[in-house]
Amino acid sequence: MKHKIGVIGSGQVARVLAGGFAKHGHSVIIGSRDVQKLNEWKKESKATVNTGSFAEAAAFGDLVLLAVKGTAALQLVKTLAIPLAGKIVLDTTNPISEEPPENGVLKFFTDLNESLMEKLQKAIPAAKFVKTFSSVGSALMVNPKLKDKPTMFICGNDAPSKQIVEALLSELGWETADMGKAEAARAIEPLCILWCIPGFLHNEWSHAFKLLKS
Repeated sequence: MKHKIGVIGSGQVARVLAGGFAKHGHSVIIGSRDVQKLNEWKKESKATVNTGSFAEAAAFGDLVLLAVKGTAALQLVKTLAIPLAGKIVLDTTNPISEEPPENGVLKFFTDLNESLMEKLQKAIPAAKFVKTFSSVGSALMVNPKLKDKPTMFICGNDAPSKQIVEALLSELGWETADMGKAEAARAIEPLCILWCIPGFLHNEWSHAFKLLKS
């Protein structure tokens, strides 16, 4: 099934995934506060996506990808409550604080008793948040070329929404491990910290997680 996907954000994650979705035949609008910056990227990358504002991207998609800094996510989604209501929101955000890493370990502004995604879900109860793409770097998000198919850990309160996200992940070269309701984001978001440690300490960024089963 092909979707209309609105991408909220103009950073590397947003651009990579917008291009990846378009490559697989989905209709995509990527939104930013600075549309001119996106137009320049679109021209250089030759991505078959349209550009617009955050609100235009949110209104366009039947699926919406949230790919902004964690520090900005909560306030931004509150401004988009109306266009996001009833929609599946793929939440890529992590609660990374502005402080620098310590011995390769990122610092979060949340604790283990409430994730950023839970805060976002509470802010817009009518949206269907699904945590995904939060535990790997942007270079590996679309059809990663690794020895084995990597695992994307997801969670969210709406089961049908997660099934749609799982199909999308499969298209982009991932297997999915559904960890349950939104509370599971308390465990999934910190995987970002673990994923980044080899990068910060050894400049190794070409890896992903794999869940092995008997």
